[in-house]
Parts: sequence; C-alpha cells; structure tokens
Amino acid sequence: MAVTNSSNSFMLELLRGRFFMAFATIIILSFIGTSYIFGLYSNSIKSTLGYDQTTLNLISFFKDLGAYISIHAGLIMEVAPPWVVLSLGGLLNFVGYFMIWLSVTHKIPHPPVWQMCLFICIGANSLGFANTGALVTCVKNFPGNRGVVIGLLKGYIGLGGAIMTQLYHALYGNDTNAVGVILLISWLPALASLLFAYSVRDLVVVNRQPKREKRFFNDILYMSLTLAGFILVMLVLQKKFEFNKGGYLGSFIGIMVLLVLPLFLVFREEWTTWKARGDLITTSPAPKVNTVTKESVTKDTPWFKDVFNPPPSGEDHTILQATFSIDMQILFIATICGIGGHLTTIDNLGQIGTALGYSKKSISSFVSLIAIWQYLGRVMGGLISEYLLTKYKWPRPVSLTAILFLSCIGHLLIAFNVPYGLYISSVIIGFCFGAEWTYLYAIISELFGLKYYATLYNYGSLAAPLGSYIFNVRVAGHLYDKVGESQLKALGITRGPGQALNCNGVKCFQLSYIIITAATFFSAIVSLILVVRTRSYYKGDIYKKFQEEEEKEESTDVPLTSTENGQGSLKMRDGA
Repeated sequence: MAVTNSSNSFMLELLRGRFFMAFATIIILSFIGTSYIFGLYSNSIKSTLGYDQTTLNLISFFKDLGAYISIHAGLIMEVAPPWVVLSLGGLLNFVGYFMIWLSVTHKIPHPPVWQMCLFICIGANSLGFANTGALVTCVKNFPGNRGVVIGLLKGYIGLGGAIMTQLYHALYGNDTNAVGVILLISWLPALASLLFAYSVRDLVVVNRQPKREKRFFNDILYMSLTLAGFILVMLVLQKKFEFNKGGYLGSFIGIMVLLVLPLFLVFREEWTTWKARGDLITTSPAPKVNTVTKESVTKDTPWFKDVFNPPPSGEDHTILQATFSIDMQILFIATICGIGGHLTTIDNLGQIGTALGYSKKSISSFVSLIAIWQYLGRVMGGLISEYLLTKYKWPRPVSLTAILFLSCIGHLLIAFNVPYGLYISSVIIGFCFGAEWTYLYAIISELFGLKYYATLYNYGSLAAPLGSYIFNVRVAGHLYDKVGESQLKALGITRGPGQALNCNGVKCFQLSYIIITAATFFSAIVSLILVVRTRSYYKGDIYKKFQEEEEKEESTDVPLTSTENGQGSLKMRDGA
C-alpha cells in the first residue's frame, strides 16, 4: 500500500512539475501554428467564395494581424493564470476557423469580406494567446535557459505546419479539396490547448540546477531535430512515390511517436529529483534553502523621462527610450521588409505554385518544406549566431544582415521561375523567416534589457502585419489581379460576378517579387548601420552579469526542497 501511495505521489508530482509543464507547452505549440499553412487552403477560400487575389491577400493580412497582435493576451495574463489565457486561445481558434469552414461549405449565407477578415483574425489570434500563455510561462520557469527555450518552442510552432499537413493527408489522402483542412485546424489546436492548459503553471523554484535544465533542453533539441529530419525524409518519399491514406497514416504515427518522446526526459528528470529528495529526507533534516537576491543594475527611470537620452546598450531601457532609438527603428525596417516579404510567400504559396504550373501535391510539399526549414532557421540560426558571437565576437546584427541578403536569392528564384526554383525558394525563405524572428527577439533583449521585454517583444512583432499589408495586399495582390485581368481581356473573356480571378504564368508574381527583392536588399543595407553601431558593445561580454548570477545559483544547488515540510519547493503563483 505504501508503494502504491508513493507511486501515486510521484505521478502527481510529475504531472505538476516544471518538466512536464515544458512538455505540455511543446504539445500546445506544435498544433497552434495554423497561420503558417494558409497556402494549403487559400485556393479553396478563393474558388468557393469567388475572390480575386487582392481580396484573398486582404484576408491573409488580417490573418497576420491576428497572429502578431497579442498585447491584450498579455494584459489578461497580468490578472489571470496561464490556463485561462490558453483556454481563451483555444476558444478563439475554434470559433474563428469553424466560421470559415461554415462559410466555404456554404452552411451559412455567403459572408461579406469584412466578416471573413474578422473570422480569420479571431482564429489566428489564438497564436498570440498560446505564445503568451505557454511560451512566456515556460521562459519564466526556466529563466537561465531562456535562449534555447525560445528557440525550441518557436521551432515547434514552425514544425506544426508540417505536422498538420501530414495529418490532413492521413485523413483525406491526396484529396485536392482542402476544405477538410479548415475543419481540422478549427478543432485540433483548440483541443490540444484545452487538454494541456491546466498543466501550464507559473512556478517558483527556490533552488535551480542550471546544468540539469540545460541538459534537459539540449536532449529535447536532439529529439526535435530527429522529428524535423523524419518529416523531411517523408516529404522526399512522398514526392518520389505515390502514398495512399495508409502510407500517410503510418507517416503521421511516426511523427506522433517522435513528438511525445520528450516524455521520457520528463520522467528522467522528475524521478531523479524524487529519489534525491527521498534520500535527503531519510538521511538528514531538510537543508536550509539559500536564495539569490537579484539586484537591479540600473536605476528605475520613470517611463516619461530621458526618452531621447537612453542608457548604454545592454542596460534596461524604458519602453519609450527603446521605441524612439535608432536601433529599434532599424529593426523595424528590417522586420517590415524581411518578414513582410516572407509572409507574402507563405500566404500566396498556393497561388504561386498554381501560376507556375506546380501540382496540388507539390504545393502541400512546399507548405511542409517552409514549416520544417523555418523550424531549423529558428533553432539552428540561433545556435549559429550564438557560436559566432561567443567564438569570434561577431555582432548578432551581422547574422540578421546575412539572412536578409540570403532572402533576396529566394525571392529572385520565384520572380524568374528557375526550374525547381520553388522547392529551393521554400527552403531558403523558410529558414530565413525562422532565423529572422530569432535574431529580432534576441537583439531586442540584448540591446534594450529584460525589464520591459514582454512589451518590447510584442512591439517587435507589430511591424510584421504592416509589412504583410504593404507587400502582400498592395503589391502582390494588386499586381496579380492586374495581370489576371489582362489575360482574360486578351482571351476575350468577361469575369462574371462571384467568379474567382486566376492568373497563370511567371508574370503573375514577377514584378511583385522584384519589388520585394529590392526592398529586402535595401533593408539589408540599412541593417549594416546597426552592425556598426553595436560592434563595440558586442565585442564585450554581454552575458557577464547573467553568468555571475548563474554561478551564485550553482554554488547553492541542492535538491528541490522546502524548509517547511520537505515536499518540494515548487510553488504555483496561480494558486492552483
């Protein structure tokens, strides 16, 4: 009976522990990246509702607007526990995408464009709630490993697009009607959020063990790389051979096995802690817990003072000091042009592939390729820049500049329809898209400090929907429709009301991507200014103060324990 009680206690602690919480965030974020697979079902929206490309791109802009505007989720997080935020995100996801499914299947009257924009904005806004509720909470619970935590969790969001694509094929085979995927992305991400929402808690750990935490996340990194490699191999095989529903189902089962594999790491870490605590209780009284007090390295400057007299790089800036700094304006330009161009490709992937003569099956491969390579961009891009920074003192903005120049190659491959160019472009743009987000958030934290990082984190993403509107709606959508209208006119065809406007050939997107390439090249040149401005700062030891804090923590490491009852010093701030 005692053994049973002990086993039950261990399982309860495992499910309530930090490491299972980290696993829960992985599952939630792996199914929430639905905004990145718009190219898989955009043609269904366009054809069933009779939209031209400008209207479709306007809808995709509101998708990006919903995905990247999440300040309200942060405000809710200030007064409510994470599970409330995650549950609201799941509800938004279901309502938004389910209404889109009802629209394209004509189960409700034909909605006006503004309603479709509202539906997809609501659905995509679930990504912001998931980031706030899951990712931010995980970073707080593992602050000493926030770099790898952000890269990994953002990477799993990227992989989510490929995971959802494989599941769609497992359910529907090679069915070219993508309406089913809209229903799938309405209920599955919502279900994942609701099932694991209560496992995500904001925990206080009195004594941390940074080395163990680092090992845990490094092992998850290896597992995630294995998952990405498996999906990539499956894509190659699916391109080479004709898969049926059974083949796709086997592929998806393999993906799910690799996705839940980190559970073994969770068990390992929690069992080690459990055994250490048991030995400690039976051999000696609970040790006195030492805490490390973190003193502020900068004075608390009121938000309205010294707006144009910021502290040195690396010190805590106020929100206005960071907002009006030259460095932030350069990052803003880089995000508008860089991320804006990438989002244009992601959102128009279905129409680009159709215009250039690729099959529906190939288009789904492009969606998966972008998902996999943006994962690699988020994770590997961050590791590469970290290596260059620590080994050679290369400023991180150098990596950002290199990514912007590399993006130009991907855009030009589309503009001139190089043979198999869309495959290569999907790889390049996916990697650059993921890496640019990692660099953007890392640079903001390094230059402006962490005191107001939550707000500045969201500020950095505000430029993304603006870039999407400029390049996606005003450039790509407008020029696509212009070429499409001229093609119909040349054939003597008049487009009827409610009839979708389609365009075929390289001219449909050529001028758009030449403009996007020029804008991205310009932003790369501008980012060189940031390299020059921050060169001396990055030549110093930018992580010195964090390393000193970690050394203090390591010097006081003991198994997690409480001075009151020895039952573990994991305390939940949400009162659960």
